[in-house]
Amino acid sequence: QVQLVESGGGLVQAGGSLRLSCAASGRTFSIYAMGWFRQAPGKEREFVAIVSGGGSTTYYDDSVKGRFTISRDNAKNTVYLQMNSLKPEDTAVYYCAAGRWDTSKSQSAYDYWGQGTQVTVSS
Repeated sequence: QVQLVESGGGLVQAGGSLRLSCAASGRTFSIYAMGWFRQAPGKEREFVAIVSGGGSTTYYDDSVKGRFTISRDNAKNTVYLQMNSLKPEDTAVYYCAAGRWDTSKSQSAYDYWGQGTQVTVSS
């Protein structure tokens, strides 16, 4: 079992930055690929980024490529999402998830999910 707790969300102006964190329980954190998803009001949850278990490989949705950076610190059982140049359309609840490496953006690749953290970008 893996429990995930996100933090770092908040209100920021367009063009600003936020760093989200996701702390994981358990000693097997490094065997999981870690992903970030988001869900805007009235929309389905969508893929944002994924990082491999060792942290060397990442993959991003085109909508965030060049603005967001996913990383992880396996010694701290934590995955991060650095978000720069934020836009109002980035407003959503952001979720981290643990699962297998998969670039199909499918939620079915993930076994464990956090409760989410709200990110609001004002124009």
